[in-house]
Amino acid sequence: MTPRRIRAASLTRLLGAWRGEQAGPTYRQLADGLRLLILDGRLPLDVVLPGERELAHALEVSRTTVTAAFGRLREQGFLHSRQGAGARTRLPAGPGQRGFSPLLPADQPGLIDLIAAAMPAGEFVHQAYAAALSALPAHLPHHGYEPVGLTVLREAIAARYTRRGLPTTPDQVMVTHGAQHAWALMLRLCAGPGDRVVIDHPTYPNAIDAILRASCRPVPVSLPAEGWDVEGYCAAFQQSGPKLAHIIADYHNPTGRWMDFAAREAIAAAGARTRTLVVFDETMLDLWLDEPRASYGFEEPPGAVVRLGSAGKSFWGGLRIGWIRAEADLISALGTMRASIDLGTPVLEQLAAAALLSDDEAALEARRAVLRERRARLLALAAERLPDWRLEAPPGGLSVWAELPAPVSSALAATSERFGVRVAAGPRFGLDGAFDRFLRLPFTLPPEQMGEAMDRLAMAYARLRPTAAAGARASAGAVV
Repeated sequence: MTPRRIRAASLTRLLGAWRGEQAGPTYRQLADGLRLLILDGRLPLDVVLPGERELAHALEVSRTTVTAAFGRLREQGFLHSRQGAGARTRLPAGPGQRGFSPLLPADQPGLIDLIAAAMPAGEFVHQAYAAALSALPAHLPHHGYEPVGLTVLREAIAARYTRRGLPTTPDQVMVTHGAQHAWALMLRLCAGPGDRVVIDHPTYPNAIDAILRASCRPVPVSLPAEGWDVEGYCAAFQQSGPKLAHIIADYHNPTGRWMDFAAREAIAAAGARTRTLVVFDETMLDLWLDEPRASYGFEEPPGAVVRLGSAGKSFWGGLRIGWIRAEADLISALGTMRASIDLGTPVLEQLAAAALLSDDEAALEARRAVLRERRARLLALAAERLPDWRLEAPPGGLSVWAELPAPVSSALAATSERFGVRVAAGPRFGLDGAFDRFLRLPFTLPPEQMGEAMDRLAMAYARLRPTAAAGARASAGAVV
């Protein structure tokens, strides 16, 4: 099989503003920039990089700089080379090593993770598992394979939708391994190689990754300064002929904004007219922080909308429980198709999720109270330590979408690890290097750790500040 290659011009575009005047030797900055692209998935694995001479010319640096950067990446395990085959991207995992995950500290003790927007489990999760263990013996005489999920959990999910204003029956629900698995199943059933899929821009990175892994083509619709570009979605549906649209309408990741009913209704109607199945990702739906907002009650054509839910952000990611809410015939088709991939979700976790969802308000309110305090803490720290950044308090969710005065997000993400904090650069949430003036900042850490993280981030930003100021002057008036 012919290896995939990336051209120097494309790699240069992905790197963006990778170089800072006071951020250390140029070769190390280049290595850090390439390593970040590999870690966050913008540069796929097993891709052949351009030759050293070609890349040096494109980046306007010496070949010695590129050679040294490649050498550093080989030492760290992010590149491997064979004679005459070029340098290929990889992750540093091998015998005796655990696989590297960009969500977790790898080999740097004390590194603070500001990439994962997620909370630890609380006492309510512990109680739910205790209830699940008590209920488990009744299920042990059965085979345990449930491609669409345990009836008790599907009933709990359906009842929850019904309580919130969307009448639902258990045969309209499939249980999955989280919302990401649910989205992958939708892509597998409803789209094929080359099909277009409309997305918010920016959006959740793993949603983009799933589209690309399915060999589909993402069609981005940019978010305006406020709300959603409804006309842009309608035009994308009409002009692109997409099979699916993935939209995070409830406390959008990464911006935290919420879509009003008029916009939802218009997008659903446009999807029905163009035979585009609209998938609302409701992963953050429970995490309103300022005031409760209804998510259901608008008019939608039958079968035009599918909803993805998850217990991960609301309760604990370790549950790995998500679901799809759709028409019964679509759920049936998903169940038939899924049986060729996996045979269901673990029973114990389903029982724990059923216990949580059946009586969830106390657990959710406790979580919201903590998040309100941490959101306020993050905003106060940013105003004090990074006053030239623009941050607005989102009405819900787990993170703030910070706007920087210059396109240095990628360079900052690479630099910040040397100061002991890991962040997700803005381009990770978009296509073709977009959003390098933005950074997602989760407000999920405890107050003391959050203070230390912001101190370290401010020190890393200070390294780039001369470049940032110059970039701000050069890009004055630009709109992202």
